Amino acid sequence: MPFIYHEDDGDQNDLSGRQVSIIGYGNLGRPLALNLRDSGINVLVGTRGEDSREQAREDGVEATTIEDAVRRGQIIFMLLPDEVMPAFYLEQVSPYLKRDDMLVFGSAYNVAFGFIEAPAFVDVGLLAPRLMGAAVRERYESGEGFCCFVSVGQDASGQAWRRLLGLARAAGALRGGAIEVSFEQEAELDLFTQQVLLPVMQHVIQKAAQLLISRGYPPEAVLTELYLSGEFSLFLRQAEQKGLLPTLKSGSLTSQYGTFSRLDRFNDLKLERLMEVTLDEIHTGRFAQEWAKEAADGYRRLNSLVRSQEDLELSELEQQALDLLGRSDDFDA
Repeated sequence: MPFIYHEDDGDQNDLSGRQVSIIGYGNLGRPLALNLRDSGINVLVGTRGEDSREQAREDGVEATTIEDAVRRGQIIFMLLPDEVMPAFYLEQVSPYLKRDDMLVFGSAYNVAFGFIEAPAFVDVGLLAPRLMGAAVRERYESGEGFCCFVSVGQDASGQAWRRLLGLARAAGALRGGAIEVSFEQEAELDLFTQQVLLPVMQHVIQKAAQLLISRGYPPEAVLTELYLSGEFSLFLRQAEQKGLLPTLKSGSLTSQYGTFSRLDRFNDLKLERLMEVTLDEIHTGRFAQEWAKEAADGYRRLNSLVRSQEDLELSELEQQALDLLGRSDDFDA
């Protein structure tokens, strides 16, 4: 059983006198920087460009270059996108690391697959939220906090866990529970969700919408019923708090019978095998190498795949439904 850390397991005093340098001010960097700042942590942001630095300053956070942030910091929180992080680490982070520094990663990807190797004289930790960036900030502000995965890959100082848990508490991560995993497990679980659950959900929704629309149901009603109403997200939110089975059992008897009596129809052995193949690709590093080649090629295949989804009739119908529901502005934001 993995160990789960809670609020009482972390102490912000373990960060006393240590400058936290956030490297990157994007999807995850900005929310975490603001959370730490609001918890009274001394935060410095290091960014790739002046636009991001200006955004940080407007938010009331001191900002500088990546090199300067690493020089001045003792806890270096790496929150750049996975595909660009190794180059920036090699050129603008690694040369300025000092003994007793701590490198913390918001994603284990580059460490797990060997694209980044930290020197032996620094601590290496992982604080990986299980939510997208906006929710990390929202749940901090609401007082809920958020779940995360934590790990120590290298404890050069003998204080790595204390510092990591102090950082996690200040970020709001211990309120939702911090689960201890290895770097490899975090990276592989994250990729598995992206490459199995999300494609299956996308495929099922598209096929269901196409069937219902072909049978004469209004597109706006179909898409609203499937996901635009927010009912499915509320179902998942309830499952987050109570568990999946109790949430299913909280539905009407008609809903329960319809769900449980049809469950075996979708018990497809082919799907299970596809999951195994996908996990093997992740675990062996084949996907990481594939993605590295794709990034080096300027994302040509990715751009083509995105365009093919945008060209689907369902995408146009979805936008029309959003327009009719008066959500276009919120959707575009």
